[in-house]
Amino acid sequence: MELDIKQLAVAIRTIAEEKNLPEETVKDVVEQALAAAYRRDYGDREQEVRVNMNINSGDVDVYVSKEVVDKVEHPAYEISLSEAQTRKKDAKLGDLIEEHQQAKTFGRVAAQTAKQVVLQRLREAEREIVMAEYEDKIGTLINATVARVEGNIVRIDLGHAQGILPRSEQIQGEHYHPGQRLKVFLKDVEKGPRGPQLVVSRGNTDFIVWLFRAEVPEMENDAVQIKGIAREAGVRTKIAVASNVPGVDPVGTFVGGHGTRVNAVMGEIGDQEKIDIIVWSDNIEDYIINALSPTKVTKVLIDKNDGKARVIVPEDQLSIAIGKSGQNVRLASKLTEHEIDIEGEKQEQPVSEGEVKTTETPKVPKLKKKSELENSLLASIEEHGE
Repeated sequence: MELDIKQLAVAIRTIAEEKNLPEETVKDVVEQALAAAYRRDYGDREQEVRVNMNINSGDVDVYVSKEVVDKVEHPAYEISLSEAQTRKKDAKLGDLIEEHQQAKTFGRVAAQTAKQVVLQRLREAEREIVMAEYEDKIGTLINATVARVEGNIVRIDLGHAQGILPRSEQIQGEHYHPGQRLKVFLKDVEKGPRGPQLVVSRGNTDFIVWLFRAEVPEMENDAVQIKGIAREAGVRTKIAVASNVPGVDPVGTFVGGHGTRVNAVMGEIGDQEKIDIIVWSDNIEDYIINALSPTKVTKVLIDKNDGKARVIVPEDQLSIAIGKSGQNVRLASKLTEHEIDIEGEKQEQPVSEGEVKTTETPKVPKLKKKSELENSLLASIEEHGE
């Protein structure tokens, strides 16, 4: 079966639409395939062949490059100086002369070669398009749809490409199903043997930052900003915020009226993950106190040599400060970049109402009165005198 050039010209537009590729890109791919097919049918594998295709007319112009030499040994890609000068008067040894030919059809083997080249080049072109489109979106939020779930990996449809949501980038306890619409953070575009691999995340801290960017317009002009964030996806997140405008409450700005802004973020990540929004401070003691909120802190002692912090809290605040499975103190440590040790404040025993607390003193022998001493002495004399 021969390859009809005019039919192929018509098919280019269809291929461009189906593959969502620029028409010019498909045309370039087809021209490369036709060049390979021409070498197979009419020429030599070592030839340099350039093909130009007119999509409107279907005409294909083939240009075969030949080197100008003294003695022609390989006619497929060499031409004598005298013959070259008949085509180009100023031709000289070493020049490349293009011979123009026109192709109408190609044989069955050449047609199969062209088809393979077209498929291969189209795959490469698709990958390049994906790389170009999504490399600029690395580090941003993208609306996506769950394509399918394969064990611990979730395949995500991003529109013109597919991404993967690995287990390590998922929200703990979150379940996914095909067709589910969600937002993802494009973490990286990796080049792989099968094309670009788009890695997305819902479990990293940047995902939370971008969700707040969508809800807090004051972040765009830096009126308020997120200064620090620590997260255990699906469990709890702590965010330190600050205001760059006098009189603006940073926590209130991020929470929103009646909690609308923070609730919108929680609606995307799931209500099971709690979000603590605290005020950032350049004073590390105050920052640690805020980070341990809602714990009541008695004292913070900073060891400047090793960056550790001893935090003293009332005994009844110990469990709150540490949190379930150490979660609160662990996130506070990440947020403040200080290793925090929680200690209970030693308290004296409470005194009951009406009771007077006394301090116990050592017991000493009770002194006797003078008359008692004299009587004791006389009794001793009389006893020994007898």
